[in-house]
This record gives sequence, C-alpha cells and structure tokens, in this order.
Amino acid sequence: MEYGLIGARLGHSYSKIIHEMLCGYRYDLCPLPTEEEARAFLTKRQFRAINVTIPYKRAVMEYLDELSPLAERMGNVNTITRLPDGRLHGDNTDYFGFQCLVEELGVEVAGKKALVLGATGGAGTTASMVLGDMGAIVVPVGRTSEVNYDNIAQQSDASLLVNCTPAGMFPHCPDAPCTLEGLDALEGVIDIVYNPARTGLMLEAERRGIPCIGGLLMLVAQAAQAVERYTGKATPRERILDVTAVSYTHLRAHET
Repeated sequence: MEYGLIGARLGHSYSKIIHEMLCGYRYDLCPLPTEEEARAFLTKRQFRAINVTIPYKRAVMEYLDELSPLAERMGNVNTITRLPDGRLHGDNTDYFGFQCLVEELGVEVAGKKALVLGATGGAGTTASMVLGDMGAIVVPVGRTSEVNYDNIAQQSDASLLVNCTPAGMFPHCPDAPCTLEGLDALEGVIDIVYNPARTGLMLEAERRGIPCIGGLLMLVAQAAQAVERYTGKATPRERILDVTAVSYTHLRAHET
C-alpha cells in the first residue's frame, strides 16, 4: 500500500473518495480491527504515507521516529509519512481541518464563550485547542461535567456551540446530543459529524435562524493538508471548498 487510512472500522469512511478527488493517487482503506494487527502493520512499514483514525491516533506514536511540534502538543497523530531514509514522521492535520470549519462559519470567537460537547474526546480536545488558540472562552460540556446536558441552557450567553460527540451520526439520525433551547445568544453551531450532511442539531439551528456547518469540510481540509505532507503540493482553499461541495452532493444523494 502506498497511501491509505488505517483504523478499527472503516466501513462508512469517505476518505478514499476525498483523497482520490484531491490528488488522484490510489488511496486504500485498511481496516485493522485489533491492536495486534495494527502493530504488525506499523512494524512492517510497507507504506509511503497513511492517515490514522480511531482508535489508533495515540497508539501509533510509539512506532514513530519523530513528531511535528503540533502533533507533540496535541498528543495524537493522524498523518504518518515515511521519510526517504525510512524513518516515520507523525503529524496532525485535524487542527487545520477544524480551524477551516470555524473560519468558514464566519463567527468571530475571540473573547466569546464556546460550548464544546464531548470536549474530553479526541475530536473535542482538538476543537478546544483550536478555539482556545483563536481566543475563545472554551466551556467543556459532558454527561458528568459541571456544565452538562441537563443544565446547558444556563449558558445563555454562549456564542458558539460545537458538537464533538457521535450523537446524530448515521444511522442514528436525526438524534442530537442536546437541544438549543435557551441558548439565545448563539451566533453559530458546528457539528463535526459529516454523515448525514445535515444533522439533527444543524436542522434545529436552521429552524432557529442560527448559522451552522457540518463536519464534511473538516474531513476534506484535514485530507488536503495530509496530501501536502505526502506530496509537498498545497491544495488551494477554493479546491478544498469545491471537493467539499461535490462530497456534500454525494452524501445528500445517499441519505435515507
């Protein structure tokens, strides 16, 4: 395998379609259901570059020879490149992907309260880091957090709500982790779920006239930066948006 994705379960992944649209190389999906299979794969190093998804983003780090400063800071890796001398370099492009989501939504977050649902998970820690770096006041929300799904309406001054949980993901749609009732100051909603293209949370935001965006752009943007790590060729933002639009149409056509 030259390029591809490893993870425990990849049945619903759109990464193959997206990578092949972005760069034209063959991109393989390589499910590795057990940790033993993942270890064997990484030990052989028979790839040029790969992406990594759940549950191996932390586990792969022990097989790497070096990390980018960002991957080291984040404590997890989603992109591995084999260098000319055979060493493995780990990086993280999820940060860039989520940053693109915030920028495309167009909500100014500096100095404003941002509620992050599922803030302690992998995606939640990435979102929290990006928002913190952009100057937001990040408030974690979880089942047992001080701010939880039962009292979230008390955060009526929040400007942004970000869902980093799998709630509402296909086929469990249009479920949502919470309602937007009482969050009257919201200027935007981000749901990193990308399948369905419009989640239950996004549909509620639309009904309330709140700008919202789903996770498909994040998936495409992180893939585009991975392509740059693999090939040295940067993908223009316009191309990222074009591939997202095509992928969105594909998703909508297959929604049930």
